Amino acid sequence: MSASPAPSPGEPPAEPESAIPVLNNASESDTTSLKSSVSKYRYENGRRYHGYKDGAYWGPNDEYQNDQLDIAHHMFTLLLESRLFLAPIGLNPQRVLDVGTGTGIWALDFADEFPSAQVIGTDLSPTQPTFVAPNCKFEIDDACTPWTFAPNSFDFIHVRAMYGSVADWPAFYAEVFKHLKPGGWIEQLEMSIEFKSDDGTVTNDHVFSVWSRIFIEAGEKFGKTFRIADLAKGYIAGAGFEGVVEKKFKLPVGGWSSDPKYKELGRWNLLHCDQGIEGWAMALLTRVMGWKYAEVQAFLGWMRTGLRNRNTHAYYNVTVVYGRKPFGNEVM
Repeated sequence: MSASPAPSPGEPPAEPESAIPVLNNASESDTTSLKSSVSKYRYENGRRYHGYKDGAYWGPNDEYQNDQLDIAHHMFTLLLESRLFLAPIGLNPQRVLDVGTGTGIWALDFADEFPSAQVIGTDLSPTQPTFVAPNCKFEIDDACTPWTFAPNSFDFIHVRAMYGSVADWPAFYAEVFKHLKPGGWIEQLEMSIEFKSDDGTVTNDHVFSVWSRIFIEAGEKFGKTFRIADLAKGYIAGAGFEGVVEKKFKLPVGGWSSDPKYKELGRWNLLHCDQGIEGWAMALLTRVMGWKYAEVQAFLGWMRTGLRNRNTHAYYNVTVVYGRKPFGNEVM
């Protein structure tokens, strides 16, 4: 059998057929139907996306993008000086929720560090490991719908890199508040998508600036802002949390810094961006902004050239916000 012809550079790769059968028999169980909807992925422009709540999230869930998520986890852990979080949650958390868990790596590391805790990670994609520690489990769930957990049941709720994922942030934080125990903590880590420089090397017409403007616009058109790094503190305080703390960190792009810590962070971030940009861009630019596949690839080529330019001293901000649900504030 002859091989299929390779697509031309301006054409997307052929999409594989789903290995999940379509259920036509009404007598088949609801559980089987649910499993099918969860694992029947969407293939588009050479990338794989979640099937459950199809289109709610723009990021791929294929192996290539999952590697980017694990690189990001390592990078954030370095940024926080080998810590998984900054909130003063105490030494004995009992129930912990990781919203938008991705590959599950943060939840697994937390469960390992705190064996007394029962850790739950939720996501739209079933891309987490099957064999995990007994105090960690994963559930497929949409955090943008009313939560089904018991109110006042978590000591700590962790949120990371949910930019462009939530249409109604006040409603989201109301769910977090409702499901934390009095005295429980929320912590959220978010990246800004606005590239900056302190020496003027990121000019208004630099590809990094163009990228920032395009994806801020795409998020607003999609109805899910990419500006949550700048908005989280106000929203969390407005939801009723007390003692809200915001910490901002500069994250270099590339190893241009003379500081050894930031040089290492920058090198990891360069790998993170190089691994991530196609997945960050493809669905948003084709579905939301109406671009052609070839146009996206040309833009990505320009972006990769920018990433490798050692004369550009770019960074973006990473924001960590945490706060506590007041004592005596139980939600029934």
